[in-house]
Amino acid sequence: MTARWGNIKVEDIISPLKGRLAGGNPGLPVTGVSTDSREILKGCIFFALKGERFDGHDFAVKAMEQGASCIVINKGYRIDAPSEADAAIIAVEDTLKALGELASWWRHQFDVKVAAITGSAGKTTTKEMTAAILEMSTRTLKNRGNLNNLIGLPMTVFRLEEGVSRMVLEMGMNMPGEIRRLTEIADPDVGLITNVGYAHLEGLGDIEGVARAKTELLEKMSPEGRVILNGDDDILMKTAKRFKRDFMTFGLKQENDVRAEGVRNLGKDGISFKLCCRGSYGQVLVPLPGMHNLLNALAAASVAMSMGEPFENISEGLKRYEGLNGRFKTIQLADDIILVDDTYNSNPSSLRAALDAVRDMAAGAKRVIVGLGEMMELGDKTTRAHSDAGRMVADIGASWFFAMGEHAGDMIRGAVESGLTSGKAVGVAAYGDMIAGIDDILRPGDIVFLKASRRMGLDAVARGLQEKRSREV
Repeated sequence: MTARWGNIKVEDIISPLKGRLAGGNPGLPVTGVSTDSREILKGCIFFALKGERFDGHDFAVKAMEQGASCIVINKGYRIDAPSEADAAIIAVEDTLKALGELASWWRHQFDVKVAAITGSAGKTTTKEMTAAILEMSTRTLKNRGNLNNLIGLPMTVFRLEEGVSRMVLEMGMNMPGEIRRLTEIADPDVGLITNVGYAHLEGLGDIEGVARAKTELLEKMSPEGRVILNGDDDILMKTAKRFKRDFMTFGLKQENDVRAEGVRNLGKDGISFKLCCRGSYGQVLVPLPGMHNLLNALAAASVAMSMGEPFENISEGLKRYEGLNGRFKTIQLADDIILVDDTYNSNPSSLRAALDAVRDMAAGAKRVIVGLGEMMELGDKTTRAHSDAGRMVADIGASWFFAMGEHAGDMIRGAVESGLTSGKAVGVAAYGDMIAGIDDILRPGDIVFLKASRRMGLDAVARGLQEKRSREV
């Protein structure tokens, strides 16, 4: 059988799903996979997933009416198929698990090398940098955006087709067990952990819990797989040692297998350095500012080396990488004002790294204006983390600080306690207030930095400032 959508039938997937035929025609062709009844393509498999606020079983009949050739449901559910519908029904123990089982089967239908990347911060940028390098020599598949969970990762795998020889998968989580399951599905040849930081504490308890959750990757990876770790991260290295595996490490310390020497900070134009790997050297330019992006580049280079990429491809791939919107994206505005849009996500570790990078960009000669929103999923560390966020803003010498969200007061208090003038630490209630407040105090040459967890939607502030301060104005 050739693994190609449209070339397989319902009967071919019953065994991979570990299910049983509960009705309908098993000889129907299958054209793809969907978990959303609003996006049904004729001939696709529809998985009736069940979440906290939805139940896909309620939309199974609609999926049939829209042309799905197969409906995957949990055992115990009864679906009354419309008389005009031509669809098979497969019953499984758990539809979410079955989605992963089918993705794992699909992954193994192809001769493809898989890299899996996880970590508390930097995993999306590392994934994108890695793909940029690998695409220099071969067709490479990657997650779109951060579709990195138990639904998004399988849906990425289902995009595998003939001609793709490498796949780079970002793996996210907020609860124990998720990385373990994602690793089972992806079965990576190379697995990398960027770092361990204060993220998702609500579900993981403390930093040691984060480390244990991230190192589930090592627990489930094949013994033949290559493991790559941030050698500068003491908590990560301590936790990983219990697996008694050989590691390849990256970082700034001299003992790392992959490291940087002769680092030159080029401000908003990025970072130049000599990439060193076990006696081999190559000059690299990363067009993104910040030491955190230097580490992301070292991580990506480590994966690429493990997959056989030559130095020249690593150097050229990193040089071509332009960054992602919302992830420390530098945007030039009118009057030589630089907007740093880092609004896609935030946690204490990534915030500290980003603020350090902004301080280096300013180099003591430019004013820095900071706008922060809430950081989510921090559990009982929430109040302290937001107060510390304000302190970090003051510590980098910010001239003005705007805070938004339920814990804006904690951020303001932390900033003032650390020396920022109270009149220049301002809480705002809405996007428009932050836009207006920042716009009113801007001067030529200023740097504006924005960051928050995704749910805060602070990208609206970035867009608003761009509209007001466009270079064409």
